[in-house]
Amino acid sequence: MLNRFKFKKWAFAAVALYALAAAGSAYSAPKTVLVVGDSLSAEYGIARGSGWVALLEQRLKAQKIDARVVNASISGETTSGGRTRLPALLQQHKPSVVVLELGANDGLRGLPVAAAQDNLRTMIGLAQQNKARVLLVGMQMPPNYGRAYTERFAGMYRQLATQSKVALVPFMLDGVAQDMSNFQADRMHPLANAHPTILDNIWPQLATLIKQ
Repeated sequence: MLNRFKFKKWAFAAVALYALAAAGSAYSAPKTVLVVGDSLSAEYGIARGSGWVALLEQRLKAQKIDARVVNASISGETTSGGRTRLPALLQQHKPSVVVLELGANDGLRGLPVAAAQDNLRTMIGLAQQNKARVLLVGMQMPPNYGRAYTERFAGMYRQLATQSKVALVPFMLDGVAQDMSNFQADRMHPLANAHPTILDNIWPQLATLIKQ
C-alpha cells in the first residue's frame, strides 16, 4: 500500500514537472515577425545587412525583445505575387506578426488600385486567420501619375487599415522621399543611410504589435 502511494506521488510529480517544462518552453519561444515586401525591404542596391529589416533585427536584440525576423521580401514583388506566396510562408513560419510592405510595384506599373487593394485585403485576412497581427506599410506614388491615381493609391492603405482593423504606417518613406539625395541613381530605391529613417517610421507601430 505504501509503495503504491509513493508511486502515485512520484507519477503526479513527474506530470507536474513535465507540464511546467512545457509551459516554460512555450513561454520562452521567440515571436516571429514575417516581412513580406518588395525591393524596399529586400536591400536592393545596398550592402547586405544595411536595410531596415536588418536594422530591425539589431534593434530587437539591443532592446532585448525576444523575437526573430524572417525577411521574405523579393525585389519586383507585386501584391499578386505576395498573395500567391503568403499561404506557404504562414504555414512554414507561423508568425506572430506579419508586415505587409507591398503595392509600390503595382502603382509604378499603373495597375488597377482595386486589384491591389483586393490582394492586400486577402493577405490581411489570411494572416488574421492564422492568428497573426498585421502591420500594413503604406506607399505613395509620385505626382506625375496624376492626382486621381495617387489619391486612390494612398487612400487604399487607409481604407484597408480601417476596414480590417490593422495597424498602419501611412508612408514608409516619410522623411526620405522629400530629398532626392537619399536615393540611388534610379531615384526610386533609398540609399543605405536612409534606412534608419525608414525603420523609425515603422518601429512605433511594429513594436506595439510585437509586445502584445
